[in-house]
Amino acid sequence: MADRPEIVLGGLFLKYTIHMKRTNLVLDPHLLEEAIRVFGAKTYSAAVNAALKEVLRVRNIQSLPEFFGSGLWEGSLAEMREDRTQKQRPLKRRSHR
Repeated sequence: MADRPEIVLGGLFLKYTIHMKRTNLVLDPHLLEEAIRVFGAKTYSAAVNAALKEVLRVRNIQSLPEFFGSGLWEGSLAEMREDRTQKQRPLKRRSHR
């Protein structure tokens, strides 16, 4: 299904095409109703899309620990922070009289 929304920017009309995947699914009606309630969706499609986004978000968060200690970044924090290792003069306090 292709939609051709129009946007007006400063008098210019822009058109773009959105391609959506259509499919038939067999869904548990109780889960679908709960998803609609939880996500505040107005349609079944919106509820399924919100659920898919949430599952992907959670999976991405769960995969973060794999990157820690994986050697993706090589470098020296000491070198990176050289400007912080120099002694800085203490701030002068002003006397309030």
